Amino acid sequence: MKALMLTKTEGPGSVELQDIDQPTPAPGEVRVALRAASLNYRELWISRGQYPGMKLPSGLGADGAGVIDAVGAGVDSTHVGREVVLYPGQGWGDNPKYPSKHFALYGMPLPGTLAQCICVPLENVLDKPASLSFEEAACLPTAGLTAWRALRVKANLISGETVLITGIGGGVAVAACVFAVAMGGKVFVTSSAEEKIRRAEQLGAAGGVVYKQDKWGKALGKLAGGIDVVVDGAAASSLSQYVRCLNMGARVVIYGSTGGVDAQFSTPDLFLRHATILGTAMGTPTDFREMIAFVAHHRLRPIIDKRFPLAQTRDALLALESSHDMGKIVVSMS
Repeated sequence: MKALMLTKTEGPGSVELQDIDQPTPAPGEVRVALRAASLNYRELWISRGQYPGMKLPSGLGADGAGVIDAVGAGVDSTHVGREVVLYPGQGWGDNPKYPSKHFALYGMPLPGTLAQCICVPLENVLDKPASLSFEEAACLPTAGLTAWRALRVKANLISGETVLITGIGGGVAVAACVFAVAMGGKVFVTSSAEEKIRRAEQLGAAGGVVYKQDKWGKALGKLAGGIDVVVDGAAASSLSQYVRCLNMGARVVIYGSTGGVDAQFSTPDLFLRHATILGTAMGTPTDFREMIAFVAHHRLRPIIDKRFPLAQTRDALLALESSHDMGKIVVSMS
């Protein structure tokens, strides 16, 4: 079968589409003939060797959707033919608060979804929502799961609360916008461009500010008033701007470090507001099941930025690096 492999860490241009042996499902596993996968920035970091526990060669890709075409011992053959979406990791463990030391994602160190087939434990597949295409379903695992856990589990968003989502355009931010609107939140966003704010408004956001303008936090305060929940992937550059917009009891959920790792802010702006800073990354299998059920119930549709065939996955990675706009970049296996 064809699979995207990383054999050297010289950036996204160094990945190779190779012929490798088709995997056979072990006991308790199913083989999924993948129809689509989506990209995340972790693929770029891995391609540069900027990821803990690097090992080569390695497959790439954590997100995927497809059809079960074979089962291992102990798995009922009636699962063959199921259209499924994959939970993107293994080994979270028994504590829902944080993953175990054995938690690992597909696409390094586990086999990747940027391939024609992958074998996974039966419990790692969920039925694909009927309202979604394989490409749309493949957008959900990593970005959707991270956004869902930030809003539902960490922040415990309540309908009617005001939400700030920073850096609209990225996969997690777009998913958070769609989810928060469906949860009844009044959503505001930040972006590098007015055009992305307008597109967020088409998804249900109430408005936003361009973070390139000086002291954009003041503009946000005038526009949104107080903020109850923040979903932030770039706290190093944004926390000091919006901290004075926080309402009493606000929850700030940080899921990434785009723009740096060191944040400076006035601590009284937090503790005098009884605000909380929470960290999050990925989510449990239970979080994933609840997120997929929520998407199916509300018939939500992930936003796709660009589409590429598997043979052009290198170009897809380069597009993610240089020309990513709004939503997810998807790779189709057909």
